[in-house]
Amino acid sequence: MLDTTAARRMMVDCQVRTADVTNPDLIDAMLDVPRELFVPKPLTDLAYLDSDIAIGDGRVLLKPMVLAKLIQAARVRSSDHVLDVGCGTGYASAVLARLAGAVVALEQDAALARQAKEALAATDGSHVEIAVGPLTAGWPAAAPYDVIFINGATEIVPETLGRQLKPDGRLACIFGRGPTGKAMIYRQIEGQLVGRPVFDAAAPVLPGFVAPPAFVF
Repeated sequence: MLDTTAARRMMVDCQVRTADVTNPDLIDAMLDVPRELFVPKPLTDLAYLDSDIAIGDGRVLLKPMVLAKLIQAARVRSSDHVLDVGCGTGYASAVLARLAGAVVALEQDAALARQAKEALAATDGSHVEIAVGPLTAGWPAAAPYDVIFINGATEIVPETLGRQLKPDGRLACIFGRGPTGKAMIYRQIEGQLVGRPVFDAAAPVLPGFVAPPAFVF
């Protein structure tokens, strides 16, 4: 039987700390949140592997190292209002909730949203607001946000989401498909969403964030 406490410590020590993740609050959050509750039951023993974990219909939990580095790059503060786009089963929301003041977990797949609600309720994350709707639309009802976290990759610059940021807000995502992907931090500068790369990363592209086919003459 998997010793989840030991596996969680091994994940943090061997995958997260070694990737230059130094934020002590983030490390504590990842030590605290039982990742095994957020994966499909048949995959419980795989919850702490150094890889994405499939949660159904092409969706994944981001590998721990990528998730941790992206959250650290977003510089989440205890007073921040955060939107977690594509929350899936809610693992990133649970981690973010231990760092931020409030979290809205947005998911368009109703089945995943139900799983997220159940898992979060079992891990002291019941105060996270679950919202169901199209991922690309964000959740303007609770905007503006200090941080918008996209739980996967996008092939398009998320302008609609960017308009839901506060003036000093940050949007964290992975831009691009496959091995050429880059973890990005975007900010609104003079009315334009401007991004900077922070590290190389890969993740499946979220529904609605696929670039339209290029026109060929």
